[in-house]
Formats: sequence, C-alpha cells, structure tokens
Amino acid sequence: MERLFWTDPYRTHLESRVASVHGQDVTLEATIFFAESGGQESDKGTIGGIPVTRAQILGPEIVYTLAESPPFRVGDSVTTVLDWPRRQALMRLHFAAEIVLELYYKAFPGLEKIGAHIAETKARIDFLFEGTIAPTFPEILARFDALVDADPPIASTFSDEAALRRCWSIAGFAQVPCGGTHLRRAGEVGRIHLKRKNIGGGKERVEITLAS
Repeated sequence: MERLFWTDPYRTHLESRVASVHGQDVTLEATIFFAESGGQESDKGTIGGIPVTRAQILGPEIVYTLAESPPFRVGDSVTTVLDWPRRQALMRLHFAAEIVLELYYKAFPGLEKIGAHIAETKARIDFLFEGTIAPTFPEILARFDALVDADPPIASTFSDEAALRRCWSIAGFAQVPCGGTHLRRAGEVGRIHLKRKNIGGGKERVEITLAS
C-alpha cells in the first residue's frame, strides 16, 4: 500500500484501486487516509462516497471499516475524500506538540514523557515531573514563538523505508522519529496556548490548543 499521506499530506482527494473487500473492511492500493498511530488520531472522510468509521494498521496494511458494505469490488477505482479542516488541525497540533516536547527535552535533560495524544481540538503531553509544570510555560512559549516566527522548513522522510519508519527534522533544532503527518514549514503551526493539568503524584500534563 502506497502511503501518500506521508509524501503529500496536503492532498485531500485521491483516485485509487481497491485491493481487498471483506464485508465492510477494505484496503486500497494507495491511500491519503491516515490511521491512528503514535498518538495522532485517524483522519475522517469517505471512500467511494461511504464514511470511514475506523482506520487501523494491521501489519503492512491499513484497513478501513466503512459505515456500510460497499458496492465496489477488488480492482475498481474509488475516490477517497478527506475532511481537510480536521487534517489541517491535526497536523498543526501534532507539530505544535512535537516542538513543545523537544523544547522540554532541551530545557530539562532526562525528562521522561509518559504519554501523548493528538486530537482535532487539543493535544496533550504527559511527563514525569515533580511539582507544577506551569511556571515553565512562559519560557517554553517564548522559544516556541521564536521558532515559529523563524519559519524553518520541516523535512519529513524515511529513516528506514523497508520498515516504514519515518522521521522529521528541522536543521539546527532536532531530528525525531515520527510516523505522523507533517507540515511543510514551522510557521504554519501559528500561536498556541498551554494549560497545566495534574494527573497524579509526580505526573504533569501539558495541554496544547491553537490560538486561532
């Protein structure tokens, strides 16, 4: 399966041939529809005009469960259409979280991340952290804004193509393993808000929302 959401994450329509059909589950020869991975939620949209209710990675394939059994068959050409506002929000919040995480790693060597999730309206990162993390926000936000204002390009490529491992990098800032969808430039993220949430003794959650 050709994963075009990696090489062309701004593409919202795709004509592709059906590779398999099992009831309401289908696979495609090529896809632009991201399946939840690494904490980033799946895209929403339609395949052949039918809403996708679930996308899951099963071995080398991505299996899409449709809202109803499709009329198309193996070998037929179908159109995939993405919910673009959702994809764009996910990409912006995903990369906002990536930048915030790297800034915390730089500010607190040895800091441990224990969880993360990227949704359409909010991202979160969970840390092992003694005390309250909120006092760190002004410095983290200042460094975040400086990077976004500089608007460096974001490179996204394979680190191991055979194993389908990907990474992103910003020259002079970081190179990070990640299989999500990525923006082309840091400036596309825009401004963000940070909010602290205590999730237990020695654990702190940083919630990230887009300012606009």
